[in-house]
Amino acid sequence: MSKTTAAITGINGWVPEYRLTNQELSTMVETNDEWITTRTGIKERRILKGEGLGSSDLGVQAVNGLLKKKNIKADEIDLIICATATPDLIFPSTACIIADKIGAVNAIGFDLMAACSGFLFSLATASKFIETGTYKKIVVVGADKMSSIIDYEDRQTCVIFGDGSGAVLLEPTQDGLGIQDSILKSDGSGRNYLGMKAGGSVKPPSHETVDAREHFIYQDGKTVFKFAVTNMADVSAEIMERNNLTGEDVAWLVPHQANKRIIDATARRMGVGTEKVMLNIQKYGNTTNGTIPLCLWEWEDKLKKGDNLILAAFGGGFTWGSIYLKWAY
Repeated sequence: MSKTTAAITGINGWVPEYRLTNQELSTMVETNDEWITTRTGIKERRILKGEGLGSSDLGVQAVNGLLKKKNIKADEIDLIICATATPDLIFPSTACIIADKIGAVNAIGFDLMAACSGFLFSLATASKFIETGTYKKIVVVGADKMSSIIDYEDRQTCVIFGDGSGAVLLEPTQDGLGIQDSILKSDGSGRNYLGMKAGGSVKPPSHETVDAREHFIYQDGKTVFKFAVTNMADVSAEIMERNNLTGEDVAWLVPHQANKRIIDATARRMGVGTEKVMLNIQKYGNTTNGTIPLCLWEWEDKLKKGDNLILAAFGGGFTWGSIYLKWAY
């Protein structure tokens, strides 16, 4: 009997209309287009405007578009996993809110938080439900309203992040395609260099934490950059070696869009030319859990059935990982 694997059978992305350009940012904080572009590769990012809108609203747009493309009904979905670092609420989960908003009455839902690596962690988790025969139709959503936790007076972080979402449909296949392998890693000592200082159970919200601006992203840029360059590149090379792949075998590198210099270093380590690297950081910035599905969505018409894809990410925690998959359509 052929082995059952989890294949991506559909992809959709969505970003808000509002573009926050480097030029506009330079009127808000001491920075300029050249400084941002040379350090990150980012030219603009999308921002979700409107009262009472959160990550679930980003996710709903991506999922509804996916269901329409695939011509399936929301009540056919078995499971929704939402990868997010900016949930609508501490609880209930954003996945449950998305399910309610789209009418996925038969789906169970939960969130998975691994910062910028969350979409990969969610894909790997979802694949096990498919491989064991537990579920047949799983939607994995990566959605983040990063503007909700950005201090626009901190030029180290405000230039990097944007809002966006993407969703994939996973279904079982026995034709050798789909997710082939995954390597996921974490190191909790990274919490000292990238995270949010207040808002959780250790340091609940208070007048003091708000006044101290501790409900925004904190990042020690140099430490994070050094760790990300090394580990995202190493794990990508590791999954290639484990599956006997060379740079020539890889059709596309699908990297988390955090920093163009990190992406370039990962491609070099893998022996993959720049023409095989999905890159849209210049348009969207770092949308955290939205970056990888947004890349797949934008490159969908260039993907061929059987293409070898390497997905790679690095995030707060620290978390990092890589997935090797064969494109299924």
